[in-house]
Amino acid sequence: MKNLLNSDIHECRLTALLMLVLKYEKSKDEQIRKDIIDFYLAQTSQINNWDLVDTSCYKILGHYCFHQKREELLFELADSDDLWEKRIAIVSTMYFIKQKSFSIVPEIVLKNLNHSHDLMHKANGWMLREMGKMDEEKLIEFLDEYTLQMPRTTLRYALEKIDPILKDYYMKLK
Repeated sequence: MKNLLNSDIHECRLTALLMLVLKYEKSKDEQIRKDIIDFYLAQTSQINNWDLVDTSCYKILGHYCFHQKREELLFELADSDDLWEKRIAIVSTMYFIKQKSFSIVPEIVLKNLNHSHDLMHKANGWMLREMGKMDEEKLIEFLDEYTLQMPRTTLRYALEKIDPILKDYYMKLK
């Protein structure tokens, strides 16, 4: 599997990650799952494509961090200077959002709020939007506190599915 993941061919890396996801999902043994997580984290430099990140992070790392209460792994990745590790943290945090657990979302977003890459602004907005779809009140609390610090791109993506009156209000603050 390591050879596939280290391949220069995108399809080989994608296949390796899909196999890893399948192995993780089928395993009931926590040690095997832990070994998969350790392997996965050791290979983040090979997971350097949006499709690869989206394919595996949510299902492996997000699931693991949520159920094993290992949020610190996501905070470490979000603190990294590496764009892909930051993206891995965001996509993995989506698992928390889908489980209606928003406790780590603000911290993950704030760690990436001023990143220079526009795709991180979009990813932050996407994560906030998903949180708002589950709990609009949580999104509003976050926006009330941090709207002025947010890049417009993040704010625009975060407000995509919100009430038009609220959307206008927050956009005018910027």
